[in-house]
Amino acid sequence: MQTKTKAIVLRSLKYGEAQLIVDMLTEETGRVSFVCHIPKTAKGKMKKQLFQPMTLLEIAFDHRPQVTLQRLKDIRLLTPFASIPFDANKLAISLFLAEFLYYGTRDEQLNRPLFNYIENSIEWLDNCQGNFANFHLVFMLRLSRFVGFFPNVDDYERGCLFDLREGAFTLTAPLHPDFLSREETARIIPLMRMDYTTMHLFRMSHEERNRCIDVLVTFYRLHVPNFPELKSLSVLREMYEVN
Repeated sequence: MQTKTKAIVLRSLKYGEAQLIVDMLTEETGRVSFVCHIPKTAKGKMKKQLFQPMTLLEIAFDHRPQVTLQRLKDIRLLTPFASIPFDANKLAISLFLAEFLYYGTRDEQLNRPLFNYIENSIEWLDNCQGNFANFHLVFMLRLSRFVGFFPNVDDYERGCLFDLREGAFTLTAPLHPDFLSREETARIIPLMRMDYTTMHLFRMSHEERNRCIDVLVTFYRLHVPNFPELKSLSVLREMYEVN
């Protein structure tokens, strides 16, 4: 079936001498993997630079559900980035989020609200000219709304602990180590209420921000099967030191 859809590149790997395996999240069919031939001449549409992580594309392909690797019929750049490739901090964030989404959406089927959220978020980051230090934290937390385990903030009471395995607040300590202290639970509540327009009001040190990343990655690892250590996290720690 011929399918035309928006797509977000999550990962591309070299395959042989002139091909790439490209994993994308698409608006119409969810996660799809493609094998793409990259011509050696500059005339072809399949250019390697189109398959950089988090690139927003419009693609067409014959969707064959029983085939592991689909083949593109047409491709064009949907939204050229104005700042992400040229800003070291934004680039570090986008590479981290691409790897995070690659593992966090592996089994994702058609989910237009999820796709729209990711598309709108990456466009917001590209256009942002102010403080975006908490962007990846807000992105990761709010993404959990679309994959089914966003915590219910209304259940919070002063003195609660947050059980990472259950994704719920509790007044008593769970019988496992995966929970936040009362102090950390209280700090994460404002983060859960933030959005991109208000996140600059929440000030954190570099160390506090890294602790939040660790908590959120652990949270996803507990809820998404086979969620591994993220290689790009160390790069984000080293490069992204905006307060």
